[in-house]
Amino acid sequence: MEKKKNILFIMSDDHASNAISLYGSRLAGVMQTPNIDRIGKEGTWLTGCFCTNAVCTPSRASILTGQYSHTNGVRTLFDSLPQGSVTFPKLLKEAGYQTAVIGKWHLHSRPEFFDHYDVLGYPWQQGKYFDPEFMDENADWDAALSEDVNCRQYHGETVKGYVTDIITDKSIEWLENRDKEKPFLLLCHHKAPHDEFEYHPRYEHLLDDVKIPLPESMFEDKSRRCEGSKSYGITISGANRRRNMVETMGRVDYPTGALKVEGLNEEERTYAAYQKYLKDYLRTVKGIDDNVGRLLDWLKKEGLYEDTIILYTSDQGMLLGEHDYSDKRWIFEESMQMPLLIRVPGEADCGRRMDTLVSNLDFAPTLLDYAGAAIPESIQGRSIRRLLHSGAAPSDRREEIYYRYWLHMTHCDTPAHYGIRTRDYKLVFYYGMALDAPGALPEQTPPGWELYDLRKDPFEMNNVYNHPEYRSVVQKLKERLKLLKEEAGDPDEKYPKVKEISGL
Repeated sequence: MEKKKNILFIMSDDHASNAISLYGSRLAGVMQTPNIDRIGKEGTWLTGCFCTNAVCTPSRASILTGQYSHTNGVRTLFDSLPQGSVTFPKLLKEAGYQTAVIGKWHLHSRPEFFDHYDVLGYPWQQGKYFDPEFMDENADWDAALSEDVNCRQYHGETVKGYVTDIITDKSIEWLENRDKEKPFLLLCHHKAPHDEFEYHPRYEHLLDDVKIPLPESMFEDKSRRCEGSKSYGITISGANRRRNMVETMGRVDYPTGALKVEGLNEEERTYAAYQKYLKDYLRTVKGIDDNVGRLLDWLKKEGLYEDTIILYTSDQGMLLGEHDYSDKRWIFEESMQMPLLIRVPGEADCGRRMDTLVSNLDFAPTLLDYAGAAIPESIQGRSIRRLLHSGAAPSDRREEIYYRYWLHMTHCDTPAHYGIRTRDYKLVFYYGMALDAPGALPEQTPPGWELYDLRKDPFEMNNVYNHPEYRSVVQKLKERLKLLKEEAGDPDEKYPKVKEISGL
């Protein structure tokens, strides 16, 4: 019987593909990520991997369960993963793997289906960058989960140091003490580079003398957008008076030091805020990359490198000034695109780049497939093992991605919307209502449609929904979107107002 491969699943938080040098964006010449790149150069890296709901808790639940947010019950940051959920770590444990999750959990529940867990607690299961609290099997979970917002107070153990280093230390410690008679599954989940982008002092002067190039869409003409989207979202500039990075980073208590804007005009303030935002962000990314290197080097030293599947990803992407935005949530490429680099010893060519469409629903069935475990019918994703092995898209490959953001206007002023992303187009409907989504705000925003021709407009700056030459494209995409919603089990039967205003 073939020996089962170990699985090391490394996931960061809000790590945009653009901030990984192998992906070749405008940032590749600014800062290299050699250790993360190594996984792709020795394996496969995918440019067509997208999440179905670009916000932390829902995307993490979809990765674990292989299900859409509306199916697994985790639609917003205020939902919790139901106890008893069928997840790929649970199934791998049943298949003989020793399992652990270390780092960020953020599912407002106890990690019940692991042999070991040691996850970030206060505040809100997000954890802190410095001297973070960890909650393991001995923490007071009953008290933490009984609060109106989980982990509003301390319930675990405070560990001195920097969170990215500590998560790696704990991961290596668990690997050293694991049951060596069993294959292992380790979920190493980093907090960084989530805001507020607190970097270790050793990176304080990294990029000091560098000017970060602006994205193509930074000064996009938003008059082309529909009424449902053009006036919303957390901006870098002061365009959104309710929430913007100039004001946020200008606070005297901002963790990495207040942005200095005295004597600057509006354009200069925007540029200064952008530079600070990107440099703080990339400094936390550098911490991730260095610690990925520590893990890879440990596997080599212990003779486990060729026996271990290594996967690097993020729960979603991040807008790094594109469209003058920070944060994620939007259906725009930089938000919904996830980095995915995977090294499978002996089964995939080295350094292969793929642009086939892949979803975060596909992670669970793929890892179950590699482990030789059965894939339950409840999983809505598809294994991409054949794709990774041959490089050729299978006959049942994805032709589109269904996306839905539920957390209407909460935190970052992003209206609720859904859409379809094909290889060539993206069609989006902003319905602008909270519905019954936990934590969504009751204020309504205008509805509206947008269409982007990704072949001609890869930076999504020209909404062509109302252009006569795209009339047939719109009609066909609406038909595909309606069918995709039905296939996904999300036809909006519970929300007749949404069906009415969308016309689907």
